[in-house]
Amino acid sequence: MKFPFLFNLKSVVILSLIMSFSFNSFSQDSTNDFWSHVRFGGGLGLSFGDGFFSGTIAPSAIYQFNSDFALGLGLNGTYNSLKNTYNSTIFGASVISLYNPIPEIQLSGEFEELNVNRKFENNQFENQNYWYPALFLGVGYRSNNVTLGIRYDVLYDRDKSIYADPWAPFVRVFF
Repeated sequence: MKFPFLFNLKSVVILSLIMSFSFNSFSQDSTNDFWSHVRFGGGLGLSFGDGFFSGTIAPSAIYQFNSDFALGLGLNGTYNSLKNTYNSTIFGASVISLYNPIPEIQLSGEFEELNVNRKFENNQFENQNYWYPALFLGVGYRSNNVTLGIRYDVLYDRDKSIYADPWAPFVRVFF
């Protein structure tokens, strides 16, 4: 089942600004109270092999409304290359919601919008530049500020996704 294009980068930026102003309105005491509810995290990735290199940086921040619910934003930047074959750059943003029905279980929903730019050498394939949306639903086991779990991309498209499979394990850490 194909879903229409849901968001573009302009929509993500506008949504981010609206959420930023909304978060400020929840803070009743002062700006310092707002920042006491913000938690930072993210991911770093590095992979290399025979002629292959991949590097990712993905910072994120969430606003912890209470012990059960958090909402946040993330950025993603990735570079891949395979010697004499291709290189790709991937940039994007995401919106994530976290819900803990009990302290040890964390349910998550994350919408990610990525711009994928692939350049092939030797004209093996046509170069590609497109936007790819992903909507992940996940569940994990939480202990303090670390969550270990699995997520599923309900919008997965085998031909365009940067991920090999719609199922992906994750480790999530927020400080």
